[in-house]
Amino acid sequence: MANRSTPVAGAADRAPQVREMFDTLAPTYDRANRIISMGLDQGWRRKAIARLGPAAQGDMLDLCAGTLDLTVMLLDAGAARIHSLDFAQKMLDAGAPKLSSDAPVQLVTADAREMPLEDGSVDGIIAGFGLRNVPEVERAIDECSRVLRPGGRLVVLEFFQPTTLVSQFLSGTYNRFILPILGGVVSGYGGAYSYLAGSIDAFVTREAFGAIMEDRGFTDVRCEAMFPPVADIVSGTRSGGAA
Repeated sequence: MANRSTPVAGAADRAPQVREMFDTLAPTYDRANRIISMGLDQGWRRKAIARLGPAAQGDMLDLCAGTLDLTVMLLDAGAARIHSLDFAQKMLDAGAPKLSSDAPVQLVTADAREMPLEDGSVDGIIAGFGLRNVPEVERAIDECSRVLRPGGRLVVLEFFQPTTLVSQFLSGTYNRFILPILGGVVSGYGGAYSYLAGSIDAFVTREAFGAIMEDRGFTDVRCEAMFPPVADIVSGTRSGGAA
């Protein structure tokens, strides 16, 4: 498409362009994910849900919900109610057909930095591959702390900035060269996948993200590498209650 603008990874004012980019990617997003990750992303998502513990059967927030893959998995895990929040309306629209008409899911179009949810209204929050696209991610974590009940769980599945030689090699080779080509073939928008690769380098490491959570009162913060070592899970418990 002509005149398509690609966000600048790490730019403080990138949010409007990122929203437009994901709205454009929405129709092909799921297919591209399966091809690019060779199907591994589904296993990573299941592991992330397991890290929620009993919170997965309570009131949940699927943050940066995209096309609702994690929402569907949370329903399968027995979630009582789910708020599925994303700032790209067309991503939510693309995922909506995955839900039955009576599913206890509320689709919310909003910014992760200003969630329209009540204080202490959810038992758990899961975020899959979205928070690195949020400028001022610290504000999003503050919001997570606000809407979580004491003892609630926050689980973040993400492509963090790599730190080991193996992860740096895989990220540098695959994300910089192969990802934009595959993503471009599937979506017709290779620039978006170049941005996604750059967003990993512009994001924090998993350890730094864990420190952000601890600074905001989360306890029992743990970092866990997935296989292959390109994705990680960082999880923690909101202070003020039992884990």
